[in-house]
Amino acid sequence: MNYKRLLAAALAVLVSVQVIEFVLSTLFMKSANEQLKALWRPDMSSKLWLMYVFSAFVSLLFAYIFVKGREAKGLAEGVRFGLIMWMFISVPVNVTWWVMLPIPHSVLVRWVLFGLVEMLVAGILVAAIYKPAAPAKAQP
Repeated sequence: MNYKRLLAAALAVLVSVQVIEFVLSTLFMKSANEQLKALWRPDMSSKLWLMYVFSAFVSLLFAYIFVKGREAKGLAEGVRFGLIMWMFISVPVNVTWWVMLPIPHSVLVRWVLFGLVEMLVAGILVAAIYKPAAPAKAQP
């Protein structure tokens, strides 16, 4: 296992997902987030560091799972992996939140679709960064 590429892939996943979350929350979820504010912890800001720690951990796991199961099939493998992880993580987590909390159906749909975007980008990035090494050229 190439640990340098693994860490680079995990970092790319962490940064890309955080940027996508920020952009989508700012552009498409602002009004929905305002409606849901009553469900948030009053002291949420003091605990945000935990979210970033776990995001880094999940990003490392995401990259590690990809690397361990990699079949060296290029970016298509990253797309497939992103879809699988979306079905494994984003869909059940968001549906569970929707079941447990009074969240509008329209918010659930957006969360699930935005999760798809995040997982596809993350899968493609991991596949692009952890691609097979080019074969060494033969010396004449």
